[in-house]
Amino acid sequence: MSVRPATGPAPSPSALDTFLAAYDEALARWPLPVEALTIPTTYGATRVNACGPRDGRPLVLLPGGGATAACWSANAAALAGAGHRVLAVDLIGDPGRSTLDRPRLGGLPGLLGWLDAVLDGLEVPAADLAGHSYGGWIALRYALHAPSRVRRLALLDPTRCFAGFRARYLPRALPLLLPPRTAAKARAYLDWESGGTGLDPAWRELYALGFAGFPAARPVIGPRPGAAELRALAAPTLVLLAGRSRTHDARAVAARARRALPDAAVAVLPDASHHTLLTAHSDELNRRLTAFLAPGRPGRATVGRFSRG
Repeated sequence: MSVRPATGPAPSPSALDTFLAAYDEALARWPLPVEALTIPTTYGATRVNACGPRDGRPLVLLPGGGATAACWSANAAALAGAGHRVLAVDLIGDPGRSTLDRPRLGGLPGLLGWLDAVLDGLEVPAADLAGHSYGGWIALRYALHAPSRVRRLALLDPTRCFAGFRARYLPRALPLLLPPRTAAKARAYLDWESGGTGLDPAWRELYALGFAGFPAARPVIGPRPGAAELRALAAPTLVLLAGRSRTHDARAVAARARRALPDAAVAVLPDASHHTLLTAHSDELNRRLTAFLAPGRPGRATVGRFSRG
């Protein structure tokens, strides 16, 4: 596989090879077989890691920025066991095995068009959709863009969906995107955000190697959805927030989410940080997520009664 830089010079082949080897090793440790799919799009080839029953209910998973599809290692088996065909996507232009063939995606329309093409390539007319962090913002934006293609929507400590970042968070996070991009910077950021506890060591190293070894691309960013847009959201929605997240004030975000989406299920996991939510707190997250996605779960009018805890 070739990986092309979107902006700036490519890193040394050894750094990229080290990252890709770590990526493959991370997937090999998943507790169930993973089928590697390559979906061609006009923007470039997209890697989708599929598992679970082939005839299961499609569930598309979008990772946070820099996290790769490998971030779902503690969740995939539970979701597949609940009857889902799990489709964990590497964001195009981000660390992973997707390949961006263009200098730019073309802003938010291009990003949403890319996800349209991925679902088309998977032959999935509609799916449940879950996203963590930046992936949550993409998932929400996609549900607003293509409501007929999103059956249920799960936002896991999503950023820039209902509130902005904490002021003290940006000075810690922004240097990751600026040269020189180093593994040491990424490790220090993760350790600060998590308080140095609860991180999966293998994933922490993969994340760090991605920042050091993957060609840098400018992430697509855009505004938070407005109140009118959120009122038009058709998909039943679950919002799970990390109580110890340093990206934002989780309880303030929960309050805003409940006001914006009064029919949504909103919950705060008090002991989770932004980057430990998927792994260190996987039992609780998987329980809530599989219950929300279960067949026969009430739709938008009553889903808010499912859980407020």
